[in-house]
Amino acid sequence: QRAQYGPGHTSVAVTIPIFVFFVLKNKEKANDNLAQLSTLLEISSKSKSNFITIAIAIANLPLLSVVNLSAHSLSSHLHDRTPRMARRSHTTELGCIACDDLSELGAGREGWLVDNAFILSALDTHSLALSNKSLILILGWSGDPFESRVKILPTLSPIDAEFISAIEWLVFDDIRVLAVGTSSGYLLIYSLDGVLIHKQLIYPARIMRLRVRGRKKDIAQDISNEEVCIVMDGVLARFDGSDLQNMLQHWFQETQSNFLDHTRKDRDLDDLGSSFERLPYQLWSVNKYGACADAAITGIMPPPILELESSQRYYRAVTIGTDAVISAYRLSEDKSRSLVGAILSKVVPVTVSTIASFSKLIWRSEQSPPKKSEPKPQPFARASPLTCLKDPPRKGEKLTLSPSGTLAAITDSLGRILLLDTQALVVVRLFKGYRDANCLFMEMRVNKDSASTSYHEQGKSDYCLCLAIHAPRKGIIEVWQMRTGPRLLTIPCAKGSKILQPTYRFSSPMGSSSSSYVPLEVFLLNGDSGQLSVINRSLH
Repeated sequence: QRAQYGPGHTSVAVTIPIFVFFVLKNKEKANDNLAQLSTLLEISSKSKSNFITIAIAIANLPLLSVVNLSAHSLSSHLHDRTPRMARRSHTTELGCIACDDLSELGAGREGWLVDNAFILSALDTHSLALSNKSLILILGWSGDPFESRVKILPTLSPIDAEFISAIEWLVFDDIRVLAVGTSSGYLLIYSLDGVLIHKQLIYPARIMRLRVRGRKKDIAQDISNEEVCIVMDGVLARFDGSDLQNMLQHWFQETQSNFLDHTRKDRDLDDLGSSFERLPYQLWSVNKYGACADAAITGIMPPPILELESSQRYYRAVTIGTDAVISAYRLSEDKSRSLVGAILSKVVPVTVSTIASFSKLIWRSEQSPPKKSEPKPQPFARASPLTCLKDPPRKGEKLTLSPSGTLAAITDSLGRILLLDTQALVVVRLFKGYRDANCLFMEMRVNKDSASTSYHEQGKSDYCLCLAIHAPRKGIIEVWQMRTGPRLLTIPCAKGSKILQPTYRFSSPMGSSSSSYVPLEVFLLNGDSGQLSVINRSLH
């Protein structure tokens, strides 16, 4: 045993004279030695000694453990010598998702939520959906032990090694369902009871992301544009929100009237794919500039100069990838082709089935019935390239859209975040030093007197657009005011955390709206503890 006064331990943030280190080299006698030191410490504390004692047990490994032998005297020492200051918190805890069912997704291991690329998450205002390659778990965070949890086991093709590759909520007023994308290009829609509502092949490629976004009808825009965008490698698909809403309303009406056969979720895989109504959608190829890591439809754009009189609607799309960091396309709605494809998709299967049945009646063949034709995707509509940015070795990784679609935050392989004006197709801001970062847009009240305006009187004009940047390597979340404003907040976060955002809520067909404006918020989920928090809307 040797008492050593470390040369670098006489200056501490708080006023503590000296740290005394007792180095215990004998592992077997460590407990006895610590007990003796505790006795000495009690004697020294009774004599009002100013020494703070910390014992360090060292075995074969350097610094095996650190034991504070004077917790009581240390706390009283700090209380006497340092003023107590209230620590400002910029987050509000909402609840905890911890439950035994999470162990099926790998919970219990440090970093399980962020280290496994196949763990997916989707947040709604009431529920959180988590999934791995074959299982989906829907749960809440109220802490109620009797709160129902839903497990969904999609029927996936073992031949193609199909797995769950994307999940997202679809919310229409009182209708809430979960959309699931698979590695084979299928879109599945499930109810909160785990019943399969819809299944449709989009394109035989892995669905990387499901984007739900829209812009409601207002003074500046006389039409609403609400959609579900499906992102695949080099392929974009778009479903109109009204088509999905009509299908879901029809399904729930049949369910309430007991007209729906609930055994469909147990049907055979082959029968399952052909028993659902085929929803119309547009499909585009956007691989002119190479592989696509992420993409988004940013909104409606004017037609080309030579097609000003065209009645078609055109969309602007932005893609990012390994060959071109940023690419932009003009997507043609191409209604004629989509209409023909929709007609053929309904007429051809019925015609083939009728001919096959008729021929079987004529020849009375005892042979096996004809094999059902595999579902085929519709042809691509026209996608015209607008521009691209190639800057090797920079590679685009993730893309996040603002609510209006006019700004996009793009993370790249060099640890930069590019803020892109999607209408002018110009990078308006660059953030450096954010490797492996994740971004979400949010709205905050900045320089507003919270006492002057009540919650029910707050409108969209009271909030400003901000960008929340989660830098896991730094262990912080930064909030920056858009477009060129300062950094407003720096929030520490635990390792293994993830930022989430509730999905876009489709507008009501009756045009009803809430009396108060609900700003865009960012939530923080700590995977290791299960705590769910929300970043406060106001700085004060």
